[in-house]
Amino acid sequence: MGTSELQYRIAIELIPKVGSITAKRLIAYCGSAEAVFHQPKKALLKIPGVGETIATEVATQNVLHIAEKEIEFIDRYKIKALYYTDPEYPERLRQCEDGPVMLYVKTHTNINFNTDKIISIVGTRKATTYGKQVCEDIVNGLVAKGHTPIIVSGLAYGIDIVAHKSALKNNLPTIAVLGHGLDTIYPTAHRGVAKDIVEHGALVTDFISATPFDPNNFLRRNRIIAGLSDATIVVESAVEGGALVTADIANSYNRDVLAVPGNVTSAYSQGCNMLIKQNKAALVESADDVEFFMGWKSVGKTESIKQFAINFDGLSDDEKKILNFLKAKGEETVDLIALGTGLPVSKVLSSLLNLEFSGVVNSKPGKVFAIKKLLQ
Repeated sequence: MGTSELQYRIAIELIPKVGSITAKRLIAYCGSAEAVFHQPKKALLKIPGVGETIATEVATQNVLHIAEKEIEFIDRYKIKALYYTDPEYPERLRQCEDGPVMLYVKTHTNINFNTDKIISIVGTRKATTYGKQVCEDIVNGLVAKGHTPIIVSGLAYGIDIVAHKSALKNNLPTIAVLGHGLDTIYPTAHRGVAKDIVEHGALVTDFISATPFDPNNFLRRNRIIAGLSDATIVVESAVEGGALVTADIANSYNRDVLAVPGNVTSAYSQGCNMLIKQNKAALVESADDVEFFMGWKSVGKTESIKQFAINFDGLSDDEKKILNFLKAKGEETVDLIALGTGLPVSKVLSSLLNLEFSGVVNSKPGKVFAIKKLLQ
């Protein structure tokens, strides 16, 4: 790809009135970003969704010189400029209709945006001790279970920065999505964390350098936070705020939304409680719940279970059969336990009840059971 083509790719979203959706529509009809800039207004008006205003803006644009300066910035600071058709461009984000045409990435590592486990964690800037602790516990718990997801957030005060720090503490890659260009860091208090993120993850944005500060840009960047991941976890939020915007966007992308419940008298739990009450988010309290809703298997737990032998003294044949099955699987639903053991669901339920009373197994959300206490 020549420099000139990159210049056109950067410039197309700089045209007034042209957002990500319209830009991709123009590119699709014209054949390339460069071709868009060479179309007469008459031809642009024939493109569905392109009216008089947009056609005039495209035909009379004067943004290529800005894109040329941005290329100089990209080259000087070794920033990756990913076009939405590039193989390295995040596949999850590419699936979003309003995903950006260009994504700018600052990283010193080989981060894989298309790895199999990516979650976003967002919340209020005024996080309570409770919210911070739950956020840390979820990240710590996932790592303890053998999961190594990329943690995505927005580098803001409160829950965002706790999520990033928890990821870094656990040697997890983390992505900070910015509401400005890569020529600055906001808030400035998080510059040190941002530097660590570049070393172990990435700073990403769809804004070019020298973009004027605008609070609305932070709402716009939330579509990237939601679009990069399989699920968005809201830890604490008031009834209005960026975290709920991100949750709504994630829902519109048909991505999972999970929310941590809180005290009904706490202003910063009301948003999460509302999401749960309105069935816009699944209730999660721990890494166990996140693991369940994501359909992830506990790598560390399964391996540790296989290392132990179970003493079957005093157990019925059905209970022995179920424990042998769970020993191999680590955890499973009632229906799959019945299928795997060949026992009727009624016998499986009664046996699991006895085993749970005995402290041998424990139940998890969704009628999932796992070995809790290994008998020596």
